[in-house]
Amino acid sequence: MAKARQSSFRRILVTRILLLFVPVILLGEIVALNKARSSLLKTAGENLTESAVFKSEKIANAIATLNTHLLILSQTRVIQSGSSAQVEKYLTEVAKQLPSHIDCLQLTNIQTSKIIASSCGQQPIAELQSSIPQQTGQVNIQKVLPPKLGTTGQINRSNQLQLLLSTPVNNPSGQVRYTLSIKSALYQQTRNQPGSLTGSTIVISENGIILAHPSPDLVGSNIQEHPDARQLQEIVKNALAGQSNSVNLASQEGTEFIVGYRAIVNPITTQPGKKWIVLAVTTVDNALLGLEEIKLILIVLTVGLIGASLLVSLYLAPYLASPVEQLRDYALHLHSHHAAQPVPRNFQIREFNQLAQAIDQMVERLKAWAEELEIAWKEAKSANQIKSQFLATTSHELRNPLNVIINCVRVVHDGLCDSREEEIEFLQRADETAIHLLGIINELLDISKIEAGKLSVVTVPIDLRQILLEVINLQSVNIQNKSLQLKTDLGTDLIPVAADAAKLKQVIINIIGNATKFTDQGSITIATAISKSSHHKSQVIISITDTGLGIEPTQQHKLFRPFVMLDGGTTRKVEGTGLGLAISRNLVELMGGSITLESAGINQGTTVKITLPMIDSALLTGAAAKEPVINSSGSPDQGTRGYLSRH
Repeated sequence: MAKARQSSFRRILVTRILLLFVPVILLGEIVALNKARSSLLKTAGENLTESAVFKSEKIANAIATLNTHLLILSQTRVIQSGSSAQVEKYLTEVAKQLPSHIDCLQLTNIQTSKIIASSCGQQPIAELQSSIPQQTGQVNIQKVLPPKLGTTGQINRSNQLQLLLSTPVNNPSGQVRYTLSIKSALYQQTRNQPGSLTGSTIVISENGIILAHPSPDLVGSNIQEHPDARQLQEIVKNALAGQSNSVNLASQEGTEFIVGYRAIVNPITTQPGKKWIVLAVTTVDNALLGLEEIKLILIVLTVGLIGASLLVSLYLAPYLASPVEQLRDYALHLHSHHAAQPVPRNFQIREFNQLAQAIDQMVERLKAWAEELEIAWKEAKSANQIKSQFLATTSHELRNPLNVIINCVRVVHDGLCDSREEEIEFLQRADETAIHLLGIINELLDISKIEAGKLSVVTVPIDLRQILLEVINLQSVNIQNKSLQLKTDLGTDLIPVAADAAKLKQVIINIIGNATKFTDQGSITIATAISKSSHHKSQVIISITDTGLGIEPTQQHKLFRPFVMLDGGTTRKVEGTGLGLAISRNLVELMGGSITLESAGINQGTTVKITLPMIDSALLTGAAAKEPVINSSGSPDQGTRGYLSRH
């Protein structure tokens, strides 16, 4: 299986920080751009709505101004009674002073339709309608659609809505003689600057006729003829309903427009309810012209933020990765540290300090485990050597008794004895040796049971003092044979304990036997004492003290291990397998007690203490046994000697 590609912690930090910041920055820029676009469109719509209102008011004011100018001119004396030359000169001078959107002033004879005077030549500005008022002070207004393209002889303001205002002029006698007319562009289209939100002006009549439009070829047409008729009709409908608002309009050519609209009263008719709809129109691109600058600013800001994110990630990566790298280097080179090198600490990040502390504790545990493992290995090695020595010792211990038994039996069998007494002597020696061999085999079986966890005891209430007296009676001969002094301090009262009598005898015989074997001169003291435990329960302590060989304090903890014989040179002087104390400790613990060994050192004697919990004396079923008599000349019971164990 191919190994997955790995990356460093620093690189991962840098890439993850960038992957986190860059999308957020880009998303923020997109949201800001969309917000700016919607804000610009909203602002454009509001401005165009206000522009439509302003244009509506401007158209109404312009028509009112034209009415005023026309009525004032019709009341001048020059117009009423002057000659044609005077009137023409006057009209020319007045036309220069009037606003530029007034195209022509013309005075016409009502009866002959002859032009009396004109500021724009002798061409009639329009055909006068028969509905021209005959009373002074009244003004007739009619719209003048622009001429078709290619028509000559007309003043061409094809992109403007033009109005013709007419009023009668009386002569000095008060009779109507003339008609004074003004032809004026109602609203002059101007070229808007890029980004301007005043918009182009479109005027639509109530019946859908386009009266003014930036495109000359659309003036005079009906909105129903246009591809965008449905949207325009909706705008007209809303305006006639009294709404003044803005909408977005998409043409079939793909151009989007923003339209502000407002309805005004039709200024050229006296019929109530007639209206014009004034539109202020601009393209969406023009409304969003400022968005390009915002885009540029956002691009610069995005690049700056990404650069700042990169710098932040490059700064944070070493700051965060350095503790990890130090801990990694410490862990990788831990096996090569000959001296005690401390784990890196004092990081500015608490979690890394906690990690360093955990690593330090783990290393300390590993060191402790390594030391324990090394000690266990040495002990296992030592135990292996001890077992090898034990096998050699056991072989010797088994071979010698077998040889003695074989030789004694053969001597008797071959009839080499001189008398019956000599045969009995050889058989007695073979019997003693066989019992000794049985004791060795019993020890091996007991230690096997201990290692298998199958060794058990049956505890019953017994009198410990009686057991001690029986053991002393058995061991007294051996003690006397070595010319040792036996001292006892057992008291006179019963000592009730719960124990296995046979196993307890085996333990005490083993301890006294060891004391006898390793004491060449002096005494062996056996004493009992009653004490209170930490749980306020009574317990008896059996002390067996000798004045013999003694043990080094540093070696005392090994004595209760199986197969251990501390000094081969010394212990080989006596027989034994080294299993006695190990078996004794397990037996005592199974009976709820404990066994300890104390020695001040070589040639300073040894004290073994056996502690057992006491029970109520009422649990003893029988009366106290009679105190046996210590027979200093008797020999120990051979069956009991089978329990004896060698140190």
